[in-house]
Amino acid sequence: MEIRNLGQSGLRVSSIGLGCNNFGGRIDETATKAVIHKALDLGITLFDTADVYGERGGSETVMGNILGADRKRIVLATKFAAPMDDSGEKVGGSRRYIMAAVEDSLRRLKTDWIDLYQMHRVDPLTPIEESLRALDDLIRQGKVRYIGCSNFPAWQMTEAAWTARTAGLNGFVSCQDEYSLVHRAPEAELMPAARKLGFGLLPYFPLASGLLTGKYRRNTPLPAGTRLAKTQRLADRYLTGRNWEISERLGDFAETRGHTMLELAFSWLLTQRPVASVIAGATRPEQLEQNVKAGDWALTTEELAEIDRIAS
Repeated sequence: MEIRNLGQSGLRVSSIGLGCNNFGGRIDETATKAVIHKALDLGITLFDTADVYGERGGSETVMGNILGADRKRIVLATKFAAPMDDSGEKVGGSRRYIMAAVEDSLRRLKTDWIDLYQMHRVDPLTPIEESLRALDDLIRQGKVRYIGCSNFPAWQMTEAAWTARTAGLNGFVSCQDEYSLVHRAPEAELMPAARKLGFGLLPYFPLASGLLTGKYRRNTPLPAGTRLAKTQRLADRYLTGRNWEISERLGDFAETRGHTMLELAFSWLLTQRPVASVIAGATRPEQLEQNVKAGDWALTTEELAEIDRIAS
């Protein structure tokens, strides 16, 4: 397993990470335990969760129950700022909420520290300096090692970096955003900004909710039980004429070279600066084996150019 620095921080992460959004919700604790232990066996060190995953708290809770002494072997990343209740109280990036949210996550995860604490989304009601000062205090207290952001547009990432530097605060070291062969919007502004600021990028939805696994076929029924078959909102988003055409051409490209489309999707992402680790969820241990193997294809310059022609 390749290990990379997360941006310009001292945090070292596996190039293939484990997305923990299925834990405590889509799969139960027994199934989660099997996935976590397989990830550890395969050398996956980045475990990415959030307080809202698993129906608000479920993912962190089962991870805390399972990890035990293995907690010290991993880079544990979680998030705050998305709504944790329906009252409108447990949400956002205010100092009051951050200080409460981190204690709740530490308790659920049964740990004394979080390696990467990420602001899950922008809070339009709170000045970014207030959020950063609270997060800086958590770093100084030893409860958090590094901080990151998720779903921030490039200009707000830049504002956060400028605010941290001018105020003498610890700043974000990473950004987490959707990025894949069929969703390349981050290349326009977010990735250039991340490179300039020294942020590491953690792409989520690398397989476009399964479209880039090769298991879907145009004009045929969607496989029962799959995410796109069960979630119409995602099917409407990803199963467009353009995406079908790109995925079919990418599938042919990979097949003629003796690889799968999944291997192409992961290996391509790992060539893109400033990607540090590709986050992918799993509900079964064998999916992790496929994900880890997928990052081993060393794409040539010519292959990368052809992929750009196909997927641009």
